[in-house]
Amino acid sequence: MPSYHHGNLRAALLAAAERGLREHGADQLSLRELAREAGVSHAAPRRHFADRQALLDALGEAGFARLDDELRAALTGAGPGFVPRLHAVAAAYLRFATEDAALLELMYARKHTEGADRLVAAAAAPFGLMNDLIIQGQTENILEPGDPQRVGIVFFATLQGIATLINGNLVAPDLLTGITETAVDQFLRGSRRR
Repeated sequence: MPSYHHGNLRAALLAAAERGLREHGADQLSLRELAREAGVSHAAPRRHFADRQALLDALGEAGFARLDDELRAALTGAGPGFVPRLHAVAAAYLRFATEDAALLELMYARKHTEGADRLVAAAAAPFGLMNDLIIQGQTENILEPGDPQRVGIVFFATLQGIATLINGNLVAPDLLTGITETAVDQFLRGSRRR
């Protein structure tokens, strides 16, 4: 069994919890089982997570941080132009949403629970990035002016709808790339400044 020194048990527990989430869903996660998997006493996880809810919140926070990292990496790789950046963010978001569907579901569900202030703060980074991208499109006169949040919600709803179709096995995953490109192009056509 692995032995953990102070500082990496929390990370090991979160990694194990994310694997368990993918394999069995949030309902099956337990601190006791994670302790067993990590080879520590059943009380050891409580040094890092007061209870199961704290573990789920920490998973959600880590998920939003990883989503933010992946979206930022996509933007960096796309260069400065708005249209390639929009395509890159859409592809990165949908990759995350389909490869880590259970985590994404947990992130959104936990974000709307009472006392989830840290999750709301963690979610602000990736959603702020998307909002800034919409503002870039408006500033460059590619997208219509107006409330960027409203335009962003339409973009986000499009992406989330595609993720739901893929994750619900209503659309084959191998169609994701083409659907993403088509959706972004249609969003651009419908939102272009006239």
